[in-house]
Amino acid sequence: MKKTLVSALTTALVVGAASTTFAAANPFSDVPADHWAYDAVSQLAADGVIEGYGDTTFRGNQNITRYEMAQMIAKAMAKTDVSAADKALIDKLAAEFSDELNNLGVRVSNLERNADMVKWNGKAEYTYKSLRDKDASEKENSDHLLFRLEPSAEVNSNWHVNARLDASTEMNKDKANGDNDNVKLKRIWAQGNYGNFQTKLGKFAQIDDDSIFDTTFSGAEVKFGNKVTFTAGAGRLDFSEYYEDEVDGKTIKFGPQTKLSKDDAANYQYAGLGYADGKFVGGVDYHHLNADEFFYADRKNDVKQDDNANIWLAKAAYRFDKTNALNGFYANNTSADDFDKAWSVEYDYKGAEAENKGTWGMWAAYRNLGYNTALFSTYDAILQGQKGWEVGANYAPFKNVVTTLRYGNGKETWTNNKVENLFGRVEFFF
Repeated sequence: MKKTLVSALTTALVVGAASTTFAAANPFSDVPADHWAYDAVSQLAADGVIEGYGDTTFRGNQNITRYEMAQMIAKAMAKTDVSAADKALIDKLAAEFSDELNNLGVRVSNLERNADMVKWNGKAEYTYKSLRDKDASEKENSDHLLFRLEPSAEVNSNWHVNARLDASTEMNKDKANGDNDNVKLKRIWAQGNYGNFQTKLGKFAQIDDDSIFDTTFSGAEVKFGNKVTFTAGAGRLDFSEYYEDEVDGKTIKFGPQTKLSKDDAANYQYAGLGYADGKFVGGVDYHHLNADEFFYADRKNDVKQDDNANIWLAKAAYRFDKTNALNGFYANNTSADDFDKAWSVEYDYKGAEAENKGTWGMWAAYRNLGYNTALFSTYDAILQGQKGWEVGANYAPFKNVVTTLRYGNGKETWTNNKVENLFGRVEFFF
């Protein structure tokens, strides 16, 4: 088990097994007070979960064996003053290291092996949007409430079933009979993990959910590799919901198209190469969609019809240190003649962490999201068919509560009208 002790402490075992108040004195000479794991290491030593070495060192960067990990789990299992959530976490670790624990004389029952087979996570959020076309003197406001559940069920040591269930309502269109409310099963898929091979089957988000393809499709995906990865998938992509509130004989407010295509869904294939190592993450992807006549707008007020969308995308992110990071992407739809490019550059400073009260972050970005390329963008302050600057900030006023503000200022690329967008969100995680 090639995992450093510090890394192991921050993944599963430790913090759950340790006390919740980190106030113990640090007995290790090689863990300075400004180290990111100082509090956890100190408390674990005080709780007797870790002991270090006889020369007063902790040696946190040293690889540990499964046997050494089992020793720590055994000590955590012996503690009685732990919460129910921590107990479930310890039981799950005990099941994973059951053979090593049995060799240590620590019995793991079948019940413990099956503990915590289903996990439930989710959030409740409120979102406010104000979209303004300043030259046309048009404004559209919305208030949105969302309740999301994301269960994950363990089938066996290799397979899990995951889902996303959303219940939402538009507060600015509230109706007594609840016609404006909806509950949807947004995602459900089975995922198998076998070392450096992963496969997904069902309805899920694909490899570009951090850029212009932040959407869901139904099909299958395979992924190979570790630092360097190859991902490929195929299926059907439903895009009816991306215009269903605005079709009905009307044009899209900030765009030239009434529909993406005559079809409500497209045959979809994609493939990509990715690389992740320390501070740098990057990738190159290709997306192909085939439907009955995509409608591609151009600057001459014409609409080109084509059965295909062929989109190439390159993306990269680099974290300079704990507080500064840079990310961006560039994409091109080779099937379109105009508005065929989309790109973004963003600088991030720190960032709110839901689990850590008082953390915060801010960012600045410039985005150009061409109509015919950013087909499924869910950026909140600069929208599809717009280009301009975005600034934003987030803050965690309480544990598991995050507030976010975004402001976008730019132009609508079809009309060249000035646009100004406001976005606010409060999220409660559980």
